[in-house]
Amino acid sequence: MPQTADDMDAVAVRTWCSLALEALGQEREAIDAINVYPVADGDTGTNLYLTVESATQAVEAVFAAHETGTTVPVAADAVRAMAHGALIGARGNSGTILAQLLRGMAGVLADGHDADHLRRALTRAAAAAREAVAHPVEGTVLTVATAAAEAAGRTADDAGTAAVARAAYEGARTALEATPGQLAVLGRAGVVDAGGRGLVTVLGALVEAVSGRAPERTYVTVPATVAPAPQDCAEGGPAFEVIYLLEATDEAVGRLRTRLDGLGDSLVVVGGDGLWNVHVHVDDAGAAVEAGVEAGRPYRIRITHFGADRVHPHTEPVQRAVVVVVPGDGLRGLCKEAGATTVLARPGEPPASGELVDAIRRAHAREVVLLPNDAELRHTAAAAAEQARAEGVRVALIPTRAAVQGIAALAVHEPDRSFDEDVVAMTAAAGSTRYAELAVAERQSWTMAGICQAGDILGLIDGDVAVIGEDVPETARNVLDRMLAAGGELVTLVLGEDVPDTLADELQEHVREGYLAVDTVVYRGGLQCAPLLIGVE
Repeated sequence: MPQTADDMDAVAVRTWCSLALEALGQEREAIDAINVYPVADGDTGTNLYLTVESATQAVEAVFAAHETGTTVPVAADAVRAMAHGALIGARGNSGTILAQLLRGMAGVLADGHDADHLRRALTRAAAAAREAVAHPVEGTVLTVATAAAEAAGRTADDAGTAAVARAAYEGARTALEATPGQLAVLGRAGVVDAGGRGLVTVLGALVEAVSGRAPERTYVTVPATVAPAPQDCAEGGPAFEVIYLLEATDEAVGRLRTRLDGLGDSLVVVGGDGLWNVHVHVDDAGAAVEAGVEAGRPYRIRITHFGADRVHPHTEPVQRAVVVVVPGDGLRGLCKEAGATTVLARPGEPPASGELVDAIRRAHAREVVLLPNDAELRHTAAAAAEQARAEGVRVALIPTRAAVQGIAALAVHEPDRSFDEDVVAMTAAAGSTRYAELAVAERQSWTMAGICQAGDILGLIDGDVAVIGEDVPETARNVLDRMLAAGGELVTLVLGEDVPDTLADELQEHVREGYLAVDTVVYRGGLQCAPLLIGVE
C-alpha cells in the first residue's frame, strides 16, 4: 500500500513514478494495440513506459545519494530529477510530450508541493506541452492534458492534494472518452487516443500516490465505422522518425523548429536550459540530423523507419553502392577497400556536381548512398543526387560534413540489408560523430578562440576554431580533451602525409591515460589531407 500524503513531497514523487511505471507496464500492450495516430506503428505504450522508466531511475538515483537512510531528498530535487530523467529518456511522439508535461509540472512543484501548486503545475504542464508541439491537434494527449488541468482548476480552494489529483484524473478520463469524436482516424478505428490513455494511466498513479487508493481504471472504445488496417492510418506519411538530444541555445532551437517544420510533421521539441529533446517525422532523415548539427550538438540519435512499403513498395534485392568524397589518397584507398566509389577532393578544388554524377554512374548501381564529407559540398551533392535520380538511380544523400563522419557511416554499411535500413544506420553513425581538424594559420586573423598569428596551429571543432596552439601535438591534445569532455566511445585519427607516426602514438597514449573506456583507431590520409583529422563517436 503506497504511503498516503497530503502534498507532493519527495516520497510522493518517488511513489508516483514507481506506480506509473508499474501501471504502464501492465497496460503497455493494450495501449500499443490502439496506437493509430499520428503513425500506426503500435509503440505508444512502449514509448511511454520507457520514458517513465528513465524518470523513475533518475528519481531513485536522487534517493540513493542520501546514504544514511534517515533523510529523504527535498521535493524540488525529486521533481527536477523526474523531469530530467523523462527528458533524456523520452521515446516517440507520446513520450516526448509526456516529458514536457512532467517538465512543466516540475517547474511549479519545485517551488511548492501543496494542492494549489499541484493545480498550477497541471495548468503549466498542459500549456508547455502545447507550446512544444508545432501543430497541436485536438483529440490527442494535448486535449486530455488540458482537460485534466481545467478540472483540477475547478476544485475548491480548500481541497487537498488528493482531491485535486482525483479531479484531474476524472477530467482526463472524460476527455479521453471524447477523443474518437474529435479525431476522425480514432473514430474510424473505434479507439480512444493511445497517448491520452497513457496520460490517464499516469494520472491514475498520481491519485494512488497521494491518496493511497487506486482509482477505477476503465477505458471506452467506440463502434468502428471503418476499421482500417494500421498501415492505412499512416499511408503517405513521412518515412522516418528522428529523435535526438540536443545541446543548443534557445535562439538556435527557434531556428531549428522552423527548419524541421519545413522538412516533415509530428514535430515536438521539448526541454530548455541548454538541453532539448527533438522529435520529428521526415522523409529525409539526414537533413533532420544535419539541422541538429547546425543548431548545436545532437547526440543519442535514434532513427526509425516506419516501413519500406510507405515509400518504396518493391522489396526485391537490388545492387547498391556508396560514393564517397575523400580529401586524400590514403583515405581513398581505405574507402576503396571497403567497396566504395571515391571522388578525390584536392585542396582548393572541390569536385563539381558533374564529377559526383560521373562517380554515381561509375558505380553501376540502382541504389547509391552519397557521402560528400564536406559542409561546403552540400548543395553540389544535392544537385548531383537530383541528376542521378532523373536518370533512374535511387540516391540517398547523407549530409556528412567531414571525412571522419564518412568513415563512421561506411563502417556500418551493410549492402545485404534493405536500402532504407542501411541509410538509417549510416546516417545515425555519421550524426553521432563529432569532427575536428588541425590546420596552419596563413595570416593573422580573428577567430572564435581569439587572435591567431601566421603559422599558428588551429584546432577546428565542428567547423569552428576552438584552440590556437604553437605545435601540432599540444593543439591535438587540447582538441581531444575538449571533444571527449562531452563523452565518447571511439576516437578516429587521420594523419596527413608529413605527420610522423609518433604523433599517433602520443595521442593514443593520451587517450588511454585520461579516458579508460575510449578506443582509438588510426588511418593515414595521404598527400591532400590536413595535418590531422579527428573524429569522436
